[in-house]
Amino acid sequence: MPVLNSIADLAPQMTEWRRWLHQNPEIDFACHKTAAFVAQKLRDFGVDEVHEGIAQTGLVAIINGQAEGPTIGLRADMDALPMQEETGADWASLTPGAMHACGHDGHTTMLLGAAKYLSETRRFSGRVALIFQPAEEGGGGGRVMVEEGVMDRFDIHEVYALHNGPGVAPGAFWTTPGPIMAAADTFRIEITGKGGHGAAPHNTCDPITAVLAIGNALHTITSRNLRSGDDLVLSVTQVHAGTADNIIPAHAWLEGTVRTFAPEVRDMAEARLTKIVAGQAASFGVQAVVDYDRGYPPTVNHPAQAQFAADVAAEIVGQSNVAPDRRPEMVAEDFAYMLEARPGAYLFIGNGDSAGLHHPGYDFNDAIAPVGASFLARLVETAQPL
Repeated sequence: MPVLNSIADLAPQMTEWRRWLHQNPEIDFACHKTAAFVAQKLRDFGVDEVHEGIAQTGLVAIINGQAEGPTIGLRADMDALPMQEETGADWASLTPGAMHACGHDGHTTMLLGAAKYLSETRRFSGRVALIFQPAEEGGGGGRVMVEEGVMDRFDIHEVYALHNGPGVAPGAFWTTPGPIMAAADTFRIEITGKGGHGAAPHNTCDPITAVLAIGNALHTITSRNLRSGDDLVLSVTQVHAGTADNIIPAHAWLEGTVRTFAPEVRDMAEARLTKIVAGQAASFGVQAVVDYDRGYPPTVNHPAQAQFAADVAAEIVGQSNVAPDRRPEMVAEDFAYMLEARPGAYLFIGNGDSAGLHHPGYDFNDAIAPVGASFLARLVETAQPL
């Protein structure tokens, strides 16, 4: 895979950075050591500005080009997941209950590699804003950075991000115009009935029968409310009730997730869920309370920027290793907020034959870091040539 020569030479250092980050995972907004590590590297590289403390532990670094022009943003996420690592690697997490199971250590490393190259060569006009973000894994750090004004403060014109993809050939790229990842909503339904002895169900108002019926009925939202081809996933992921085999409890609850791309489908799913729960609860004589929380919006690529990024990727790895219109994924990403604020695109890069994301045996493939860094660097040079 052809990469920029100086970035290829940087590969051993990038591996060292990535493995240090992997050994020192931090969760949510508490990326203190990670941010300090990144900031020191950026200063060592000679970037022009380092702005820290954005969204608590996020930072933005500025590299000036050799001529006037706009500012392009490149974003990497820094946070890890609250889970125990099972890779057995020499560089495994040193923090119990935390691990980089989604490759954010690799994303940070790729952007650092691009930063070093760009700060040394500066073969571009305008400026590049390097965005290192905490709390992608549920905390909405991207939203907070946008709300704190990074796009306006640094006059960012376009913004791009890159994520690794297990199970795809190392260094292969894919993206798509329009939605590339889904909105992620969650729901919790609390059921209250009347408890009693398991041998006398006629004296109770059983919440378990109600919660099971509600769970089954919710899946008709997908099968009976959409045309074939419309994208919606609803999954009931938790059901809780009871304490013993001879007790009918008074309470039960279930939780789940709803994934959509289109706003009208998202609205329909929430409305139908609410009505189904109310109708089922009435039929069983129980009380039901729905807590429906709208999470990250869909991640929607801007078509022109997605095609541009795919063309740049093809320069690095060849056209046959780039899929510019792959089917969207039902996972979610808070880079969505940045794409709502500015034109841009999100891409994936193959991680090879590794465990899946969010798996305790996952590890980022260090061999793809120079490829990703080269892509990010060439993205800047191509978008803002001298």
